[in-house]
Amino acid sequence: MSMKLGIIGLGKMGEAIAAGLRRSEKGAKGWVLAGTTYSKASATEASKRLGIPCHTDNRKLVAESDILLLCVKPHQAESVLRAVAGQFRSDQLLVSICASITTAQLKEWSGGKPHIVRSMPNTPCLIGEGMTVLSAAPGVDEARLEHAKNIFSPLGKTAVVEESLMDGVTGLSGCGPAYVYLIVEALSEAGVKVGLPRKVATLLAAQTLAGSARMVLERGEHPAALKDEVTTPAGCTIDGLMALEEGKLRVTLIKAVLAASKRSKTLRGTSA
Repeated sequence: MSMKLGIIGLGKMGEAIAAGLRRSEKGAKGWVLAGTTYSKASATEASKRLGIPCHTDNRKLVAESDILLLCVKPHQAESVLRAVAGQFRSDQLLVSICASITTAQLKEWSGGKPHIVRSMPNTPCLIGEGMTVLSAAPGVDEARLEHAKNIFSPLGKTAVVEESLMDGVTGLSGCGPAYVYLIVEALSEAGVKVGLPRKVATLLAAQTLAGSARMVLERGEHPAALKDEVTTPAGCTIDGLMALEEGKLRVTLIKAVLAASKRSKTLRGTSA
């Protein structure tokens, strides 16, 4: 039996999810999709791109859907949910991708009826290589949590954590692509410094990170063990690693995650 999934806010991530479900054989068979945008013109354009019904009536979307995916900006979440709270039913599931917004806030703003799952996807979902972490509100059963996971599985990998860890998730995988882009940029600059053409340097940097990350995922070994495989005695790599340690790259990356996680907590107050 197909589930009716309504996507509130067909921005980049909302469209990525819709497109991912339509690409996926499992997703295409398991979901009936519809969505809303902020204007009739954008709804018409989104409908043509995605091949699904799109309009601007969130109340209608809620009334006609089994599962609602909230893809608006965090500061818009409260007003959007309160406007449609009367349409929710107790058998529905509300899944939010809004950073920092808690399941308790979502429950209150939606009138207390739907089951709630909070999620944090990241931008590589746009190319099917994302990381989405989910956290269920109290009372959400495994079947509903599995429905939520199935929304994001065509877009990459998923994981489930306790909600108390979601600010850390935001700081690590939610913001993480920006850290990686900065590293790619720096490595590319280094390549240019040693004489490589810009395009070649960027290709080397990006593919080296992509391949190394794939090694971690597929081999399941500790990153330190994989690092040791590259680091031969008295070779080039150890000198490079020493320079990174002297520059405090390790602790700087840790500080970046901590700072972003802390900011996630403060945003919650301004979004509520």
